[in-house]
Amino acid sequence: MRVDPGHTGQTLLQVRAAGRGALAGFLHVGYPTVDMSLEALKALTGNGESEGVDLVEVGMPYSDPVLDGATIQRAGTKALQRGVRTRDVFTAVEAVAKCGIPAVVMTYWNLIERYGADRFARDLASAGGAGAITPDLTPDEAEEWLTVSDDHDLDRIFLVSPSSTDERLRSTVGACRGWVYATSLMGVTGARAQTSAAAPELVRRVREADPSAMVGVGLGVSSGVQAREVTGFADLVIVGSALVKTLLDAEDAGRAEDLTGLRALVADLAAGVRVGRGHQAGEPSAASPAGSTGSGTSQRSPGLVGT
Repeated sequence: MRVDPGHTGQTLLQVRAAGRGALAGFLHVGYPTVDMSLEALKALTGNGESEGVDLVEVGMPYSDPVLDGATIQRAGTKALQRGVRTRDVFTAVEAVAKCGIPAVVMTYWNLIERYGADRFARDLASAGGAGAITPDLTPDEAEEWLTVSDDHDLDRIFLVSPSSTDERLRSTVGACRGWVYATSLMGVTGARAQTSAAAPELVRRVREADPSAMVGVGLGVSSGVQAREVTGFADLVIVGSALVKTLLDAEDAGRAEDLTGLRALVADLAAGVRVGRGHQAGEPSAASPAGSTGSGTSQRSPGLVGT
């Protein structure tokens, strides 16, 4: 068994070659508004002005987000109330891709199914998207997604958890392209003061199933110190709720357009994954992400998106 590195796995391999772990950041499209969410997503990348994430997860708000904690649910609900549509995710992906950073969509399967799986995959690829994370879709129920993701050359990232049986874990790892998403805590998402003790063991089990697998760990990271801790045993640390909270806090303070808090947290996280692994905070990496070229644009060029 060997996981195909696809687009995003190549990024993680290049970051690993630079002597550090990688950083992924999650934000919704549509919150606080569609236009402001585009600016926030671009801020995750550092906008070419500072260190940022190596991979962006563009979240699609959903009306029944059973795996999302209170912070992400709150922002997603506001985005839905303000009229976000599935097609907006392709605009968001294109905006990130133009920054030269790989973008994946994180979405519940029902949204893809309603849009049309082949149409979704086609439009995501046309926008410059690298793939999708489908948290509620298991490989044994993913025949259609496996087919269309192959047809449109998209990464597919499935989730494993501490409760996954060895058989389930092996089948899930084998179905992934890009990397494997290891949920380090049981239950819903949310920032926590400490990372999960179960995470290193889960990463070990994934690598036992496939030593070549690249592993990302999410659910709970909220600081650069925690990010550095996670990249000590995983290839990628994923941050979501803590980033979303900065946008909620700004809106609660009457400054929805203020990305100061977001940029400060991104800087802390980016420094965290660089310190102690051959780089000092703020020092440029020896290798650019795989999604970048010398011109700073994605290797998968964004194009026109169907509606």
